[in-house]
Amino acid sequence: MLCYLTGVSRFIGILEVVGKPFQDNSPIWKDEDFPSRLKVKPIIELTPETATPVLELKDRLSFFENLTSPHAWTGQFRGSPTKWKKSDGEAVTEALHEAKANPTVRPVDKRKLKYRPKPIKAKIGSVTIPDTQTDTEMISKSVIKEPTDHVEIQYLLLKLGSDMGFDVWVARNDKGKKYNGKKFSELKRLKQELPLQFDDATNKTIELIDVLWLQGNAIVSAFEIESTTSIYSGLLRMGDLIAMQPNLNIPLYLVAPDARREKVMTEVNRPTFSRLSPPLAEVCSYISFSELRENIEKVASIIRYIKPEFLEEFSETCVLEDA
Repeated sequence: MLCYLTGVSRFIGILEVVGKPFQDNSPIWKDEDFPSRLKVKPIIELTPETATPVLELKDRLSFFENLTSPHAWTGQFRGSPTKWKKSDGEAVTEALHEAKANPTVRPVDKRKLKYRPKPIKAKIGSVTIPDTQTDTEMISKSVIKEPTDHVEIQYLLLKLGSDMGFDVWVARNDKGKKYNGKKFSELKRLKQELPLQFDDATNKTIELIDVLWLQGNAIVSAFEIESTTSIYSGLLRMGDLIAMQPNLNIPLYLVAPDARREKVMTEVNRPTFSRLSPPLAEVCSYISFSELRENIEKVASIIRYIKPEFLEEFSETCVLEDA
């Protein structure tokens, strides 16, 4: 078993399984039981400083080939344990033996090393929900400014829902934003708390969705806006939501630039999301930035009489037709 150290993205050791799998709830770790266990013995143990950075092996690992986004490789670690190709395993094993024999010290960010996602109870078991809208291992908000388009579209959706008579919700960590001098927090129907009765994991996922339209305790529509180089954050939130609440019957919308339509369709139909029940493509529709702007302008004079179904007139299904 290859050991990967999350947060700093390094391979840190190899374990050999020396017994059959078993169940045991006796406490070992602080946060969770992790009852599915294996007896192992260490073959190689490195330190965080001498561990092998995954990016140093990108020319030798198959999952770096033909990436659909710069960070798509992280999916190989999200569902561990995962069985890899023999060639990938051999490449990492060789690198770890080399690191053991000839250690190279590389400083690590202590903050990333200390970070531990807190497990939360859900119907499907214990899960983790990232606290921010961006995966801390993939990208840092401190060095990247959010595109103006994203803030504009977020504001337009919030105002549209509010003008239609719905309560609206903006992602928990976006409440302080403003567009053209207009603060999100000044929208009169913006909710400060979500009136939802799901488990903690589902609630924390929903809290991070870009925009929600609400009627009483019910979600009328949910929107994820994707204008950056990767569209994984929104897709993963929607995928998490379906995995935890498969019977949740609400329209989900991915709102993205016109030029990214093909990419949205490709990503929504990846095997990871196609295996959900129901598949993400069946419950998620695409809306382009231009269509949203144009149609909001069209209904400006009668907006309070408009129903949510009008989104269906210019949104597009993500289900791919058979060739």
